[in-house]
Amino acid sequence: MLTKLSGPSRPPAAGGAPQQLVILLHGLGADGNDLIGLAPFWAPQLPEAEFLAPNAPFACDMAPYGYQWFSVQDRSPAAVLGGVRAAAPILDGFIDEALAERGLDDSRLALVGFSQGTMMSLFVGLRRARPLAGILGYSGRLLAPELLASELRARPPVLLVHGTDDPLVPYASLAAAESALRAAGVPVETLSCPGWVTRSTRTGWCAAAGSLLRF
Repeated sequence: MLTKLSGPSRPPAAGGAPQQLVILLHGLGADGNDLIGLAPFWAPQLPEAEFLAPNAPFACDMAPYGYQWFSVQDRSPAAVLGGVRAAAPILDGFIDEALAERGLDDSRLALVGFSQGTMMSLFVGLRRARPLAGILGYSGRLLAPELLASELRARPPVLLVHGTDDPLVPYASLAAAESALRAAGVPVETLSCPGWVTRSTRTGWCAAAGSLLRF
């Protein structure tokens, strides 16, 4: 039986049943509370959207607190891919259940990720049967781009944002992801930000979202 995700949420600012869904996926060692604070900033653009920020399924193995989507103690490509493949069905199930409960389909869902959350958003979002409204990723990278040719199932619009001085995920990851996504026919836009784009720069995050979150 797969782990069931849970975490903080924010209902639509307009009240009533949600007409859109935004799922926020945090980074290594954090939890859903790390990103749910973005909801008030994006609510004016998406007054009918509900925001969900699930905790990742596994306790962080590099800190006494927080969660992880996959371990990075072994950073070899095979180990990371194995971790992502273990977490992907859990996230997929969470998405399916959240959409079904609200009577929505993939076209009404945006995935927003930070770091590991971006990696999970891209991995899962590109492999769903139907395209999402969009994927917005900060400070992440595209894992196993060589698998897209055989595993890609959907081509949602993607916006990737990366800081030029990111000390954790190299800035070069942005161009590498853009190139691989374009080669696979995925519509992608990128935004480079001077310095380091962190989860605490709420205003900058909102400006970067642009039209992707108007769905």
